[in-house]
Amino acid sequence: MDIKTCEFVPNEKKKEERKQSFFHKLKPHLELIAALLSGAIVLLAWIYKDSIPHSLFVILHITAFIIGGFAKAKEGIEDTIKYKELNVELLMIFAAIGSAMIGYWTEGAVLIFIFALSGALETYTLNKSNKEISSLMDLQPEEATVIIDGNEKVVPASELQVGDIVLVRASERIPADGVIIRGSSSVDEQAITGESIPVQRQVNEEVYASTVALDGTIMMEITKPASETLFQKIINMVQSAQDEKSPSQLFIERFEGTYVKVVLIVVAVMMFLPYLLFGWSLSESIYRAMVLLVVASPCALVASIMPATLSAISNSAKHGVLFKGGVHIENLSQIKAIAFDKTGTLTNGKPVVTDAYYADGTDEDKVLATIAAIEEESTHPLANAIKAYGREALERHNPPIDDMRTVSGKGVTAVVDGVTWKVGNIDFAGKELVNQFHGGIAGKLASEGKTIVCALAGDTIVAVFALKDTIRDNTKDAIQMLKNKGIHPVILTGDNELTAKVIADEAGIDHYIANCLPEEKVHHVKDLKEKYGNVAMVGDGINDAPALATANTGIAMGEGTDVALETADVVLMKNDLEKITNTIDLSKRMNRIVKQNIVFSLSVIVVLIVSNFLQVIDLPLGVVGHEGSTILVILNGLRLLRS
Repeated sequence: MDIKTCEFVPNEKKKEERKQSFFHKLKPHLELIAALLSGAIVLLAWIYKDSIPHSLFVILHITAFIIGGFAKAKEGIEDTIKYKELNVELLMIFAAIGSAMIGYWTEGAVLIFIFALSGALETYTLNKSNKEISSLMDLQPEEATVIIDGNEKVVPASELQVGDIVLVRASERIPADGVIIRGSSSVDEQAITGESIPVQRQVNEEVYASTVALDGTIMMEITKPASETLFQKIINMVQSAQDEKSPSQLFIERFEGTYVKVVLIVVAVMMFLPYLLFGWSLSESIYRAMVLLVVASPCALVASIMPATLSAISNSAKHGVLFKGGVHIENLSQIKAIAFDKTGTLTNGKPVVTDAYYADGTDEDKVLATIAAIEEESTHPLANAIKAYGREALERHNPPIDDMRTVSGKGVTAVVDGVTWKVGNIDFAGKELVNQFHGGIAGKLASEGKTIVCALAGDTIVAVFALKDTIRDNTKDAIQMLKNKGIHPVILTGDNELTAKVIADEAGIDHYIANCLPEEKVHHVKDLKEKYGNVAMVGDGINDAPALATANTGIAMGEGTDVALETADVVLMKNDLEKITNTIDLSKRMNRIVKQNIVFSLSVIVVLIVSNFLQVIDLPLGVVGHEGSTILVILNGLRLLRS
């Protein structure tokens, strides 16, 4: 009995956990499920309306009203209480109830269904847009090794104070901003600067929280508390930028309150004024007021935007461009300037060997194979590039490598056939030897913004490699297409002046700003907004997240970091910059169709309202005009599905 009990309880616990997990996953989609269920019930009632009792017909519609309208009614009531302002949600509920009061249950339920569906899609998009903060948090170190009286003590990173001495070993993430007081290391600062090539940091140089010490142990003194680090500022800026409401959103909110008030006031007046002034019967006045409430509901106006927007979003998705909301595809047509991150955006994001020079009289294939074999032991990005470059030579030769060692911040050494080889930077090889090699070719290559790697066998330089992060194949064409549309391109990069200039010249961009930290990118984006008005930012790294959130439209490369993808408003899934210009054209098409729909739907509403007051139409014709205009604007919006 005891054994059975022990087996039964865990099984029940697992079932309960699976049940909770199921409902947890289902929760974000409940509003959409409710809207679809409401529509299904209305459709079912309409199909069997002639074969079911009228009481059941009414019950089905009331059920659809409750299921589909609960979320919107709750939202409308809460917003009205909170902001003391009537809203469109309440007007739609009133219009649906008004339809039911005069016997048009199906029409009222359809109004609920359409509005509930659009609201569910909006809620889903908003929930998806808040993930980047949790992604950023994952990169923050939780613990740090503090040196106290010569002893090591692990403490929470959040408790670090200014002046604390912290030990950071190779491959560990730096817990806070500080200054190195002992040791040196190559530091991967991609989380801050976005640059793929590590930077060598020495004594008295600054290092930043959430960057990684790659190949050397350092001791650092904390200069900022955890709450004020540069990385924490990135998080704060993303949150701040996303909380700001766009001018169009503010306008819609003001319009919404005014529209609802006007309609409700006119309906209230319509119920009694014709009876008192024009000799109408009271029942006729109330009937006309109910017709007004139906025909004045903004169903067609809402449908003017949502189907067109969803069609444009679907069209762009088929071509590898994802939008996180209709407002972003709407804004894209107004772009006057675009700021580009360099690494991983205009460029491929990985260094490659562009030039290779060998000592005269050497077997170049064997030298390359030996260097590639030595670099096999290293995970440095430059080593990976040389390995890729020498892969075929390495397959043809298999040199024996012994005693391979890493020299922090300089390169690697190894013994090959009794000879000590060195592969590393110019200082490691010796500047005098490098300057004499092939007439000082290394200096010329460095002046072109390339990174130099030298190889020595004994005391003789046998090879010099130049590496560079090359621009994407379609970058130049994409930039030219943007210029043809009158859009001003700018480079914002954390890289140095020389490298930024070289990439700008290759891409055909006249304006670039180098040595940008994340907060500086935000300032430059704001400056561009003041100068040009509507500005887009294109990036792929964590460091780009604040600027992406600050720009009117943030565009992320599909291969970018999770934070950039979540922060951005638009994602280029195929990393194709030319898609930006195609999507701008689609945005302009969508805005034209939306304007057509808005003018048409408002015109129909005005005509129906006037006709109702003149007693030219009755309720069925008013419903036909109202629903017919809705169908027409939806069909007009669906034209955007075509390429």
